[in-house]
Amino acid sequence: MSDQLRPRASLRTAVVWEVLKDALDRQVKATGRDALDVLDTGGGTGNFAVPVARLGHRVTVVDPSPNALFALERRAAEAGVADRVRGVQGDILGLFDVVERGGYDAALCHGVLEYVDDPAEGVRNAVDALRPAGALSLLAAGLGGAVLARALAGHFTEARQALSDPAGRWGDGDPMPRRYTAEQLTELVSAAGVEVGAVHGVRVFADLVAGALVDTEPGAMEALLKLETAAAELPAFHAVATQLHVLGTKPA
Repeated sequence: MSDQLRPRASLRTAVVWEVLKDALDRQVKATGRDALDVLDTGGGTGNFAVPVARLGHRVTVVDPSPNALFALERRAAEAGVADRVRGVQGDILGLFDVVERGGYDAALCHGVLEYVDDPAEGVRNAVDALRPAGALSLLAAGLGGAVLARALAGHFTEARQALSDPAGRWGDGDPMPRRYTAEQLTELVSAAGVEVGAVHGVRVFADLVAGALVDTEPGAMEALLKLETAAAELPAFHAVATQLHVLGTKPA
């Protein structure tokens, strides 16, 4: 896939982008409309919003950061999709202060649930923003990946702390407020009335492989991406992924 159709041609987003693009393609076929209305909560500078707009869809980005929204506006203009990307200051817990209920064919909630006070309400709001049969794309930090990373770095006490901590944090210096298991995320989605279609492990290997190896070994980047894609849907690898992605559908 070309860089233009991928939110950063990188291992960090490629697996999610492929899944998301396929979901949007299915929505186009199901609705009979070439241009979908897409909501991106916490969409920041547009890593996903701008590529989605390049596909021809209309994207509303809700983010609390004015600086991020300014960067989004500039990025959309540079990509030639300024007319299809709208940035609105707000957050997922106050979502309907800035957007309408039931107005979107797809909702992205990427890197949001780690930071909100009430994750369940956040998921419910994202779902309530969807039209019937709308698609939900949820991406959050995975517990297992953090435990594995601390252990491989020799921080065994911190790894054990993350395992026992209700929020999955390894200590006071942990910059991540909350992490999830695949079971916890699917429970949140199911409780909001969404049918879970697929769960993917994201960055299963990418954060464990030396960057120098990927950068210098011919073909290593492509091979690692193929490995990530092959492992993403296998439940055995969800437990060690840095991030977890859940794709669901709102009942029709």
